[in-house]
Amino acid sequence: MPISDIRTKYLEFFRERGHAVIPSSPLVPENDPTTLFTGSGMQPLVPYLAGKEHPLGARLTDSQKSFRAMDIEEVGDNRHTTFFEMLGNWSLGDYFKKEQLPWFLQFLTETIGLDPNKLYVTVFIGDEKNAVPRDTDSVAIWKAEFAKKGIEATDVLIGSEEEGYVKGMQGGRIFYYDAKKNWWSRAGVPENMPIGEIGGPDSEVFYDFGTPHDPKWGRECHPNCDCGRFLEIGNSVFMQYIKKDDGSFAQLPKQNVDFGGGLERIAAAFNKNPDVFRIDVFTEVIALLEKFSDKAYDDARFQRSFRIVLDHMRASTFMICDGVRPGNTDRGYVLRRLIRRAVQHTHALGIAQSKEENSMLVRAASLFIEKYKQAYPELSGDEVWRTVTGEIWKEEQQFWRTLDNGLKELEKVLKEQTAISGETAYTLFTTYGFPLEMTQEIATSRGIPVDVDDFKERMKSHQDLSRAGAEQKFKGGLADHSEKTTRLHTAHHLLLKALQLVLGPHVKQRGSNITQERLRIDFSHHSKMTADELHEVSRIVNEKIAEGLPVAHVIIPKVDAEALGAEHEFNAKYPDMVSVYGVGASGKSDLTSSFSLEFCGGPHVENTGELGTFSIQKEEAVAAGIRRIKATLS
Repeated sequence: MPISDIRTKYLEFFRERGHAVIPSSPLVPENDPTTLFTGSGMQPLVPYLAGKEHPLGARLTDSQKSFRAMDIEEVGDNRHTTFFEMLGNWSLGDYFKKEQLPWFLQFLTETIGLDPNKLYVTVFIGDEKNAVPRDTDSVAIWKAEFAKKGIEATDVLIGSEEEGYVKGMQGGRIFYYDAKKNWWSRAGVPENMPIGEIGGPDSEVFYDFGTPHDPKWGRECHPNCDCGRFLEIGNSVFMQYIKKDDGSFAQLPKQNVDFGGGLERIAAAFNKNPDVFRIDVFTEVIALLEKFSDKAYDDARFQRSFRIVLDHMRASTFMICDGVRPGNTDRGYVLRRLIRRAVQHTHALGIAQSKEENSMLVRAASLFIEKYKQAYPELSGDEVWRTVTGEIWKEEQQFWRTLDNGLKELEKVLKEQTAISGETAYTLFTTYGFPLEMTQEIATSRGIPVDVDDFKERMKSHQDLSRAGAEQKFKGGLADHSEKTTRLHTAHHLLLKALQLVLGPHVKQRGSNITQERLRIDFSHHSKMTADELHEVSRIVNEKIAEGLPVAHVIIPKVDAEALGAEHEFNAKYPDMVSVYGVGASGKSDLTSSFSLEFCGGPHVENTGELGTFSIQKEEAVAAGIRRIKATLS
């Protein structure tokens, strides 16, 4: 079954059960500076899971584009990918366990026809230390549902993943695991959760491919074993607890369901093949790679390189479509790394450098666009195709030049040394962009060892420093809902409107970042602002602050908001009902009197008189036709 059919059947299944189908958010998170990429289906919905009202109601479903950079090094086996689609359904204080678990089992076994005998489930064993009970409710539901399928489902106490390798299956169908495996919160296990954080137990469903257990992972097999026999295909999180001021846990007044299911993994289960790269979206690209390389995907010597190229080109295609460009920092660095690793592994497959029209990577991207453009219309059109393939080709050519320079430096080292130190390999990588794998490949062919352990230590130190820098960079912003940040967010709205009044209606927001210390707005404008223009913008903002304008929040149809001229993010997608803030309006009937009207999720002050004095600190260029202002409130 093509993944497009599974996706459609899933969304229709939950639409029939009262769920609003919401569009996928972009891979670049909106209004969330704490993370580089959207890494799960629930990530864009965190505010609603925490209690905010969603404009489309309490039952939602979607297929969310997701990317996890931490899995780059894992790609190459039969189940890890960096890009994936997460099927999701949510109950925001509506239904709970007794509806969710039977629905998912029904979808798997009746809608797409998986054999229930191949399904195993895990549940939360409880946490005595934090007085969180064992999830016997889910066990009772699972037993009843399996019984309807003619299966007697025995529950087994496992505990930790490590204990699973000792205890094994024990004839079980339902397995109790600890918080590391069957508890979800943004902070991880219960003891790591800060005061006010929400979380709860989860129940995962695994598909059994029936492959022999590989004892290198442990003596006994169990659902969370890494041997490849079992594959997790869905996880229902029951957000029912909040951590109180005294460190104990209380039940939430509204209990939520947050389900996520891997589309590619469900397709692999349907195919009865644990290799996720054997699903339909990869078939044509595999054939293309085989033709260019004259090697077979099923040849174990080359399979890892095949899979890396397949994964990285699919991920790169979606990232470029969502606005990421290759670079040396943040998202740009991740994209550059993906494309360059793909080039490196085409080299390992014996595919030589070629002209653009014959580039294997460009052709692969084109095939992925064709496969996905119906489900994700943002991939449609000649301009998108030219952008995606053009960025890949440009980066591919640049990396081939890098490889040439790195090869020259490596040749010098090989002539002078009988072993390559970790420091030398690290310098080749950081200074010349020459990958460790290629250093190893060439050195090994000449009988020269490489100190890989020392290289990895140096890379770890480098990554730790980079991570610390990223945490510092992203620690503030709109994800912080403090009073200072909230005041600056409202000032941000006033500033955008003032810029339009002074510079013209062509001014549109092209990016923003708001911390407790300052706001930053990127906007479209063709030239440096004059001192008079900056002064007039500041005067308008402070005038509106002095007027003490009310700030109204309403949820209205998107078409109505657009008809009123409400500002919104460039290229962003919105549901049929949208959240709108009007500065200067007292409510829904008064929106036309707004000084500033924007699509926005908040938070904001109730009156501009709370803001203080507005000051522009800096105005500068950030790209062709894009200017940036940094400003403060005092």
